[in-house]
Amino acid sequence: MFLGLALLPLYWAQPVYGQARLRLSDTAIGPISIAIGANGANQSIEAYNAGNGALALTLTSNATWLSASVASVRPCQIVVQQTNCTPITLTLATATLAKGSYTGTVTARDPNAVDAPQTITVTVQIGGGVPDTAFLYVPTNGGSDSIAFATNSVLVTNVNTQSGGGWLSIAYEGAGSFKFVQPYRINGRQQPGQPEGTYNGTVQLGGSQFAGDNKIVQVRLVVTSQPIAFSGPDKISVKLGQNSAPSVVNIGVGNRGLGALTVGASSVTMQNGAGWLSAVPAVGFQGSTVTLTPGSLAVGTYRGTLNIATNSINAPSLAVPVEMEIVANPLPNVFYSGIVNNSTVPAGGSLGVGAIASVYGEFFTDGLYFYKDLPPTSLGGARVLVNGVAAPIYFASPGQINFQIPYNTLGGDAIVQVERNGAVGNRATANIVPASGRILVWGGLKYGIIVNSDGTLPMPSNIVIGNFASKPAKAGDVLVIYAIGFGQTTPAVQSGALAPSSPLAQLNNVLVRFGVPGLFDSSIAVAAQFAGLTPGFAGLYQINVQVPQGVPTLDDYDLTIEYNNQPSNRVKIATRQ
Repeated sequence: MFLGLALLPLYWAQPVYGQARLRLSDTAIGPISIAIGANGANQSIEAYNAGNGALALTLTSNATWLSASVASVRPCQIVVQQTNCTPITLTLATATLAKGSYTGTVTARDPNAVDAPQTITVTVQIGGGVPDTAFLYVPTNGGSDSIAFATNSVLVTNVNTQSGGGWLSIAYEGAGSFKFVQPYRINGRQQPGQPEGTYNGTVQLGGSQFAGDNKIVQVRLVVTSQPIAFSGPDKISVKLGQNSAPSVVNIGVGNRGLGALTVGASSVTMQNGAGWLSAVPAVGFQGSTVTLTPGSLAVGTYRGTLNIATNSINAPSLAVPVEMEIVANPLPNVFYSGIVNNSTVPAGGSLGVGAIASVYGEFFTDGLYFYKDLPPTSLGGARVLVNGVAAPIYFASPGQINFQIPYNTLGGDAIVQVERNGAVGNRATANIVPASGRILVWGGLKYGIIVNSDGTLPMPSNIVIGNFASKPAKAGDVLVIYAIGFGQTTPAVQSGALAPSSPLAQLNNVLVRFGVPGLFDSSIAVAAQFAGLTPGFAGLYQINVQVPQGVPTLDDYDLTIEYNNQPSNRVKIATRQ
């Protein structure tokens, strides 16, 4: 049984020797609060070489207010675990910027280094990040709404409401008082019995070293039975090559309020440039289909706004910011740490041979492409090369390709590149091991992609996915667990090939652990009834196991797979005694 998942591949890995490998101490700076009419203080980061040879960095910026310079190698001051570093100074010429938030990027390049280029994102808040007013909209069924902001100081806060009771609060969301960026969130929630209407309150802020943060924020809460519209995504930001094909982005409009939401016409405005942005009402869903056309526009950044008419109380004209950056003659670019497991998508983890993986970056293809029968080694003009060998591809798009790591990949660091129409991009590394199993997880949920023998999903009954009903598992039920990355099977299977049904491609000595081992271990380890590749699919594993006696009644019971004494990621199932 298979649930129609989109899967992905990689390629063979060999150790990387004798090459410079770029590393940066920081890749995200800010938000930095800067007074209106002032330049920001210079920011410093360090680059270092995690490989051999020498780095020869060049720096470019995509923002007129942001520049960067590189100095000679010296002893490290930020990266204490390294000996020698290359200092990079970021200069913020922000005096001419109007009040608001701005983000620019600096790209560090070295054509001879692995894991280059890399980008440094810099965000500044001219006039500070604290809003003057906050408008919150909540439905009459106990709903909530919030607005987030960030400062560079820990604040002293006080809230007050003029009516409606204690509906207003402010929360600090940081991990400690020594962080440079201090995140806060203003929250409003309908109180029990609070009727529909408009309520006013204030949040008083003080104690900041930046004078613009010390203010009283006027907050208005609207409790309503009307629709409350939101867009997904809430902004559009693309990078396109000059004279490349148009990019199409779908924006959906949802309702977190009550009543029926209606969506009307779409319109656009452009702050600079002409004719590059257009939109029409979406077909098949509520929202808008947006087209960004780079054409022969000059290299640079173009900004505009998409406006979608709705009948909502909060956004009769729902505004979505749009940004298009045009670059000249781009090559496929794999992001640093952009090669990840397609199941749990953690950055920096090892990938098992045969695993389905995703490579993230830019300029891979000019559209969306899916394989039909067997995963090919070229899709939409794109290939994924692992140490120069083309890998099977399941899905290709401008910013993501899903592919399979070949079974005959050697352990160690592999060089991964994306080729588009014969043009080969930068070199990125991925660490490959014989097996690194991962249970597939439903997007946005903590539950594994697991099926009961009757076709239901072992989750709380109120969770519905597609046409599948949910029903907690109980002792004696047989579960089918779908996973990737468990390595080669017996008999062996070729990369990109569909798994056979006779003989089955199997794994030996696989355990499924229900619960979490601990000091007072109540977990239960059960031998799998079957573990191996799912017949008729490439790279997809399934583990069949019977739920043991003694499982508790829980909506979030832990489950892992153990193979060769290595545990997989931990997922949740719902269980009943």
